[in-house]
Amino acid sequence: MADASAPVFTSKTDAKINLIGLTREQLRARLEEDFALEPKKARMRASQIWQWIYTHGVKDFAEMTNISKDLRAGLTGKYRLTRPEIVEHRVSSDGTRKYLLRFAPGVEAEAVFIPGVGKAGALCVSSQVGCTLNCTFCHTGTQRLVRNLTAAEITAQVLVAKDDIGEWPSSKDERQLTNIVFMGMGEPLYNLDNVSDAIGIIADGEGISISRRRITVSTSGIVPEFHKLGTGTEAMLAISLHATNDELRNELVPINKKYPLEQLLQACRDYPGVSNARRITFEYVMLKGVNDSDAEARELVRLLKGIPAKINLIPFNPWEGSGYECADWSRIEAFAEIVNRAGYASPIRTPRGRDIGAACGQLKTDSVKQRASEARRARLYGDGLSDTTTAAGE
Repeated sequence: MADASAPVFTSKTDAKINLIGLTREQLRARLEEDFALEPKKARMRASQIWQWIYTHGVKDFAEMTNISKDLRAGLTGKYRLTRPEIVEHRVSSDGTRKYLLRFAPGVEAEAVFIPGVGKAGALCVSSQVGCTLNCTFCHTGTQRLVRNLTAAEITAQVLVAKDDIGEWPSSKDERQLTNIVFMGMGEPLYNLDNVSDAIGIIADGEGISISRRRITVSTSGIVPEFHKLGTGTEAMLAISLHATNDELRNELVPINKKYPLEQLLQACRDYPGVSNARRITFEYVMLKGVNDSDAEARELVRLLKGIPAKINLIPFNPWEGSGYECADWSRIEAFAEIVNRAGYASPIRTPRGRDIGAACGQLKTDSVKQRASEARRARLYGDGLSDTTTAAGE
């Protein structure tokens, strides 16, 4: 648990600008304006500061040893390098790490580092606090939307994870964090501008330097934004699919009523850069007696014909009040066999972090539940709890 007096990531009372999350151009412009630097010199200084922040992970301007003492003092007077507060840090028995981060009062989201995924390990980041999509099987979707996260707040999730696993400098060999997946809280394509800026920072070769081909954006199907995502970020695309007909998908993923399967799959075929080397991932949560039959496996194969694709089969992670059960393991394997025989890779995703509520579909800030409980107790018993116990979004 972080110190309650720790500085908040974004603060209306701190006049200093937090440099974390500024794009390169924004950082250059700030230096040019605040220190009256010539454009060429401002670019050089911006490059130096950028590398200290994103290659070395420094938290203090005093550590930027290739910058003059006078300028370091000036930077300290005007700017800060604040990380968000880590409200809770939990480590699963399987090594998965979950971070509950506070960006501002009432603005909290979760990120999850999963070792042994992709080339070495993946960080699942959030793009919103809460969600508007109300997918019926997803616990995260039961927390209503508070707001979009900024590019700075998305980028900071990566810095926090790298701090925790000792991943500095970013250029070190045998890196643990090699993949970024936008599969945490929220719908990334409802916050595409900030997601795009964050991807630009994360992928920059002079900083964190995670390849755009190792950054995946998962969407429930906000079809009009696909082209902008593909051309603007070159990120890999993942589709939260979960059903093979509109009637069932309307129930499981209500946004399907607006962008039905025919539109969604055509947008996938048209996704910029899609090829056998840049396949689209289709996520399919396995729900007992709902979407797990052999007939649905065959229909899934038919629907995806002509789309370079792989299919992630996700055992459902139960949560109280969901009304769903996970499909039997033998049923999941039979489903996978049909899809595999049709030529599609269909790995069964091993549940990770279930014991700390970090598995797929489980992300929902514990603070929301805890604070809501405290607020109810205060109303019932008048125990003097302050108004600050009311959760964001409650």
